[in-house]
Amino acid sequence: MTQVDVKKKILEGNLAAAAQLRAGFRASGTLVINMISSPGSGKTTLLEGTIARLKALYRLGGLDGDIATERDAERLRKAGIPARQILTGGACHLDSRQVMSALDDEGERFAGLDILFIENVGNLICPTSYDLGEDYKVALLSVTEGDDKPFKYPAIFSKAAVTVITKTDLLPYVDFDVATVRSELSTLRPDGAVFELSSRSGTGMDAWCDDLTRRLAGKRSAA
Repeated sequence: MTQVDVKKKILEGNLAAAAQLRAGFRASGTLVINMISSPGSGKTTLLEGTIARLKALYRLGGLDGDIATERDAERLRKAGIPARQILTGGACHLDSRQVMSALDDEGERFAGLDILFIENVGNLICPTSYDLGEDYKVALLSVTEGDDKPFKYPAIFSKAAVTVITKTDLLPYVDFDVATVRSELSTLRPDGAVFELSSRSGTGMDAWCDDLTRRLAGKRSAA
């Protein structure tokens, strides 16, 4: 069997599991977001700020993918929601079977969620190809990473329904052209939403949370 055949078989198995997950999430009315970014872009910090604003309104849960440690899941649990760390054993992405296994293991702790956040392994390339049964992908780009990323990594920014530009409180101190990034994102995903925010200062967080609320309502009204 060639390497191409092996990869095709893996992706086909992943899609089958993703379809099962999606059917279950549709039945439960759970909005599922697959968050993808480079390491250090601020995914966990964004989730901490999101939890603080929404946990009194909705039942939230988090799955955190990483090579090692429980640190991200610990942070989400400390913020007040059930969270499960998925250790990939060195893989640079999560797959749908890992998500399914984690949810099966957690059982009632993750039952009846309104919103499930899947914090993927820090990587702009590998996670892009793996459907996790999510409703949509969110790509994060911090201003400290530079403004050349969308065209350098077009796959994720063309697939992401939402792009979040993070750490905007640091804009005065870095070279990052927001207008250029927005223009490239518009080329790659004309219908995509873009949010500029700082999880630390809170600027832009209301718009991000309002979008989550709107998408949850839209999913449930379409059910």
